[in-house]
Amino acid sequence: MTIHNSPQVRGLPPIVGGRPRILILGNAPSVLSLAKQEYYGNPQNAFWRITGELFGFAADAPYAERTAALISRGVAVWDALALCRRPGSLDSAVERDSMVANDFPTFFAAHPDIERVYFNGAAAEANFRRLATGTAHLHYARLPSTSPAHTVGFSTKLAAWRVIAD
Repeated sequence: MTIHNSPQVRGLPPIVGGRPRILILGNAPSVLSLAKQEYYGNPQNAFWRITGELFGFAADAPYAERTAALISRGVAVWDALALCRRPGSLDSAVERDSMVANDFPTFFAAHPDIERVYFNGAAAEANFRRLATGTAHLHYARLPSTSPAHTVGFSTKLAAWRVIAD
């Protein structure tokens, strides 16, 4: 019998509109994101600063406005994991045997215009590739994590992320 002391993390529903062409995948929501029920809820995370810069919206706009701006540009946001156990917010702390992937076959079937998937960091890519099925026809690329734990400078992250706006 395995005893789990770490809290269970249940992912957020995707940010998605009618005809997304791009999917950005994180790994699992942080403690702050879960508390706010918002993707990238930690103000130190560069995700909203980067996407705001690329798509012309204020990084500190209300969440509904930020998500609407992404949707209007054909960008969807989700996480690789639907469920996991993890103390704190670090991807490295996720218990490997607790990971359950989101239902990507159903998601991609419902959104057939998605052509490109961008991973927000190495953990999202590794867990998606290990756990997700039926998604070989898409273009995949890993981008530097927007997490404050990934200490690459903002300008370097922004330069790499420009590919999503092309």
